[in-house]
Amino acid sequence: MRFHSPARDHAVMEWGPTQYMIRVDGHLGALALSAFPRMTPRQKGPHTVLTGWLDQSALYGVLAEMEALGLVLLEVRQIEPRGNH
Repeated sequence: MRFHSPARDHAVMEWGPTQYMIRVDGHLGALALSAFPRMTPRQKGPHTVLTGWLDQSALYGVLAEMEALGLVLLEVRQIEPRGNH
């Protein structure tokens, strides 16, 4: 069996908590928002934007909960810390 080293030009994913922005279609009510206690919601036009610090496991949990609730996921973005461009 042959093993290959990871290519050095691939981006390395951070495993610690990272700030994420998740945009879903529609305005979420209090009951739906209660499923995401670690996220801060705000309405932006016809969408709900949730932001919060999540590690990889928590991110997958939030996405699974959104799927279970039947939410339409529009965008998931990792927010870069200011000054790290």
